[in-house]
Amino acid sequence: MTDKPRSLPAYRLVSDQLRQRIVGGELRAGDALPIEADLSVQFAVHRSTVREALRQLEQEGLVQRRGKRLLVALPQPGELAQAAQRALRQQKVTFREVWEVASTVEPLCARLAAERITAEQLQCLQDNLAQTQALVDQGQSPVQVTIEFQSIVAEAAHNQALLLARAPVSLLMLAGYAAIAPRLPQSGARLLEAHRHVLESLRQQDAESAVAWTRKHLADHRRGFEFAGLDMDTPIPSL
Repeated sequence: MTDKPRSLPAYRLVSDQLRQRIVGGELRAGDALPIEADLSVQFAVHRSTVREALRQLEQEGLVQRRGKRLLVALPQPGELAQAAQRALRQQKVTFREVWEVASTVEPLCARLAAERITAEQLQCLQDNLAQTQALVDQGQSPVQVTIEFQSIVAEAAHNQALLLARAPVSLLMLAGYAAIAPRLPQSGARLLEAHRHVLESLRQQDAESAVAWTRKHLADHRRGFEFAGLDMDTPIPSL
């Protein structure tokens, strides 16, 4: 006996149709959406349903409020990443699942960065290492700057599709680092060592070495869960 498919809430049907119009180009950035009363008539739903649908689109960055009107907007990368990571958390993705994706995406970023990184980005990585060193010396967690280091490497790949694809994974990996760090204070020094080698590899445009050290860093992340007595198959908590 199979379960009957669940019908979507009315507000989801409205938001889905509006989203299709935006993504399909029928509604373009800067266009004003019809007022709630008109949308209510158009979709034959209550205004509260329209209001909830519009709230969802606002959270996704597809519309923004300008005075009393809602205008179609281009979502910013950060907004897309936040929305995607919230959805992944709601789907109960595990630390292991995220690590498996990162183990493919991050080495690719390192490989491309070795070919395309700029002098300015190399300096940003050098500055990041100095921040990491200071935090490690003070016995503080370098987790946040570690994520920033990896984001700079990803930006140095100069591949917008790759950058957008990895962003929510990076945010979820941050949750993993945050879980490990308090239990393994020595992990900061290992992170620092790996990043020093990645930076030197990128400076030498040595893609193979950059990839190898990135993979070593990710392997350390997995082992960190084991040493900390944490289960990688645990779902990442919702925000």
